[in-house]
Amino acid sequence: MTTATPVDFDALRAEVREYVENEGERWAELIEREHRVPLELWDELRDRGFLRLAAPADYGGAGMQFTRYLELLELFSMSHASLRMIVHVANGIWRPMDSHANDDQRARFIKPAVAGEIKVAFTLTEPGAGSGADIRCSVVREGDTYYLSGEKHLITFGTIADYLMTFARVQGTRGTDGTVALMVPSHGEGIDNREMAGTMGVRGTDHGHIVFDRAPVPVADRFGEEGQGVEIALSGFLGPSRISLATTCVGLAQRALDLALDYAQRRETFGKKIAERQAIAFKLAEMATDLEAARRLVRHAASTWEQTGHAPMEAAMAKLFASEMLQRVTDGALQVHGGLGYWETSPIERVYRDARAQRFEEGTAEIQKTTIARDLFKR
Repeated sequence: MTTATPVDFDALRAEVREYVENEGERWAELIEREHRVPLELWDELRDRGFLRLAAPADYGGAGMQFTRYLELLELFSMSHASLRMIVHVANGIWRPMDSHANDDQRARFIKPAVAGEIKVAFTLTEPGAGSGADIRCSVVREGDTYYLSGEKHLITFGTIADYLMTFARVQGTRGTDGTVALMVPSHGEGIDNREMAGTMGVRGTDHGHIVFDRAPVPVADRFGEEGQGVEIALSGFLGPSRISLATTCVGLAQRALDLALDYAQRRETFGKKIAERQAIAFKLAEMATDLEAARRLVRHAASTWEQTGHAPMEAAMAKLFASEMLQRVTDGALQVHGGLGYWETSPIERVYRDARAQRFEEGTAEIQKTTIARDLFKR
């Protein structure tokens, strides 16, 4: 797949929409029934080229513009949350690796990840710390090997990944000083990797709880230098990933609105469609306005990042507004469905559960507000 032309993109967008509405729904039914994501889904998404849309052509990707890729991600997000999670992570994990990689690392890790030959999990969050400079996982260097100790949890695809892009610090350092970014096998010597309990939504996606006990990691598998770990974690990944996450909020909210509109035009009470009742019509109008405002803000953030490569405040604003919009719209859509929407037989029930995860993915609302305020004061 090469860089998409306007005509190619229209065809690709139609292909994605058809996939989401047909094969995507069949996968969704299986995932909800079995509470697992079959590896065959990964293979299918890879074979269709959906996992390399955003990567550069030099790495085997489609070389698609970021803003164009997000149009497709919005469509994928109307499907099951675990499916959109695969597309979102696979199309973004190459960024933090590439930001400080050497040619050998690009050959061993980045190109295979883009090709779908290996799976890589972003491994930052810890049980006893936040997701930044206070990481407590530590390494001790002995010759050409680091020995990694500590604990990570809530690691998406942590148990099925081939490698964990893991962030730690040289023992005895503080703040960003001494932080490192390492490629660590997900299973091996000194690594206890277990799947966490099931979740309210995003069913089927595994989340790893990982304990390292002097796990050996070659120094050659470190991206960048000591002291650049947090920079690698945040600069090359967080901005575009937050914007991408905001886009998934827009896509899922569109799905919720579509379901509510359809139901309102079918459901009758006292001989009248509920869509004809002002209370319902006004609620749907408010939901549509909220959704469109979020979509425009997200596109502005995406365009800013695409043009400048730096949009921390815009990305945080997009993620903050879109994730909170999603809660309002899905709650409104469930209300339109009345009591029937609460049953698992109703599609809005799954959408409502899945939406809650996006409140904390890529940082809570409080984290986004902190980022926004910090940039406001700088300006």
